[in-house]
Amino acid sequence: MKRNTHLVPLSREHHYGLLFCWKIRQGVTLKVAAARIVPYVRYFYETHLRQHFHEEEATLFTNNDPYCQRALTEHKEIVQRVLQLTENEPDAAALISFADLLDAHIRYEERVAFPYLEQNLSQEQLDTIGNALRHLPTDAAADTYPDPFWISTKN
Repeated sequence: MKRNTHLVPLSREHHYGLLFCWKIRQGVTLKVAAARIVPYVRYFYETHLRQHFHEEEATLFTNNDPYCQRALTEHKEIVQRVLQLTENEPDAAALISFADLLDAHIRYEERVAFPYLEQNLSQEQLDTIGNALRHLPTDAAADTYPDPFWISTKN
């Protein structure tokens, strides 16, 4: 799907969010202890996801339409789940449920919300969004987490 150039940085970050979900699922599949996966959830939220949500909320999801409201509601739910995961001792099912929630949210934004906004925002509004997003780091993929649990079965 061709994305408006002003939204490409957010779509690129979505790719890394989907990779994050894959890593969680892969860790669970490898039967890695949740205690080893949860710090990665915290790390990814703190270093990537929190800023990504802020960027979307400040630039893109500013309308009171149902598409933006759904995205904002899902952001809150995801943040709540991160807090639950990092404050408790989750099991594999809770980690998979979280990965599924975030995956579905990203796909909603890419397949429904972004196309809706691209069709309904003016070029001037899209230009403003693009200008606001220009400062995003160019290396959003920098995942420097030191424990690649998704490729290693050591506990």
